[in-house]
Amino acid sequence: MANITLAIPDSLHEKLKSRSEIRWSEVMRQMLQRKIEQLDEVDKILEKSKFTQKDVEIIGRKVIN
Repeated sequence: MANITLAIPDSLHEKLKSRSEIRWSEVMRQMLQRKIEQLDEVDKILEKSKFTQKDVEIIGRKVIN
């Protein structure tokens, strides 16, 4: 399995440490998996559409945010 390192604010890090009973790597793995599934679904829908590339970029920004 690959590893990912990310930077977070110190204040968030302190809050995460205070909840040591939670497996944060599992939480992040699940969140990332859900996001990828959402993006894959959008791609599947859009590949059948007649939107322009610009339309796709606008929709993509809305989905990501």
